[in-house]
Amino acid sequence: MSEKNCFGIGIIGLGGRGSGLLDMLLNMDDIAVPAVCDLYEDRARQAADRVEASGRPRPLQTLDYRDVLACPDVDGVITPSSWTSHLEIMLAAMQAGKPVATEVGGATSVQECWDLVHAAKATDVPCMMLENCCYGREEMALLNMVRQGVFGELIHCQGGYEHDLRAEVARGLENRHYRFLNYQHRNGDIYPTHALGPIAKMLDINRGNRFVSLASFPTKKRGLKEWASANLDADHAANQTWFNQADVVTTVLTCARGETVVLTHDTTLPRPYSRGGRVQGTRGIWMEDNRSIYLEGSSPNDSWEPFAPYLETYDHPLWQKSDVANYQAGHGGMDYLVLRAFIEPLMQGFKQMPIDVWDVATWMAVTPLSEESVALGGQPVAFPDFTNGSWICRQIAPDHRYSLD
Repeated sequence: MSEKNCFGIGIIGLGGRGSGLLDMLLNMDDIAVPAVCDLYEDRARQAADRVEASGRPRPLQTLDYRDVLACPDVDGVITPSSWTSHLEIMLAAMQAGKPVATEVGGATSVQECWDLVHAAKATDVPCMMLENCCYGREEMALLNMVRQGVFGELIHCQGGYEHDLRAEVARGLENRHYRFLNYQHRNGDIYPTHALGPIAKMLDINRGNRFVSLASFPTKKRGLKEWASANLDADHAANQTWFNQADVVTTVLTCARGETVVLTHDTTLPRPYSRGGRVQGTRGIWMEDNRSIYLEGSSPNDSWEPFAPYLETYDHPLWQKSDVANYQAGHGGMDYLVLRAFIEPLMQGFKQMPIDVWDVATWMAVTPLSEESVALGGQPVAFPDFTNGSWICRQIAPDHRYSLD
């Protein structure tokens, strides 16, 4: 495909995540990369070098994201930048008429989320969150099972971001990673969407259901300081800093239809990686940590069964029919799928994204609401309705192979 027939993606933010996404885009023959941007010149230059080495024209290389938005060859923008810059860039992109997809993380205020919704309505420019876990093979099989009623009526779901990040956070300043300052100054569920995204789709959030309230409960803070003391010099920044972020933050959400959701943020204690998934309904339950399922009336002897055979039986059509097998490097393939879920609808003229502006605002709002609840000693706070009541009878999303509705 010639460059002029390709879809032009501008990338804003070229740290570890942005660099990985760039490599995946450069393996797609229908994608051009006409502009790259980062606050650090070396990252922007290295990205431009990689684009040129792929056989494409050398892109615009800039330190100012507004240059990317002004580039006429940019058809859409991806923002794998720092957490606190996501919404600012998304708003500017929509105002510039550029469809935009952001990497994950929470918002810094509820007002930002409202601003995003208002901008989407005013500009009619699509925006999306690149929540790759929504396109994980296991999560999509579970979504398929929920839609087919395998679990009966859903009652309760759990999930989390449970990942030992002590070394990454503590060394964040020298590695130019934004987590250090966020952990220094914030306290709440600051990374909720990996678990929340798939759960929200299973529970029809913003399409017949919504979150009503949220309450968050933090533990003490010990993990980062103990790790830094044992592994870094006494004068290292991590040993000179008081980190406000709790070791474990537990968040409870209630839903309009009566379901509950428990989220766990657990990143500064020793542990294996998990997203702690649980899907429980009137007919059965699935648990991520033991990769098991129990279905009343079919599981033998009232005991757990391995989930693997169910994964094969209920494998989502997207995993069966897509070319994801050629892109296994991106978290097993789900990075590829979430990128294509943003790109392909735009190329085909769709304006409604599979993770739309109401999803983005709702999922990102968990962070500032969690911080508010923590500051109030765990008091429940009301969850805004970003749809202004339309969740009750929203129209069915367009039928697209990447649809999660």
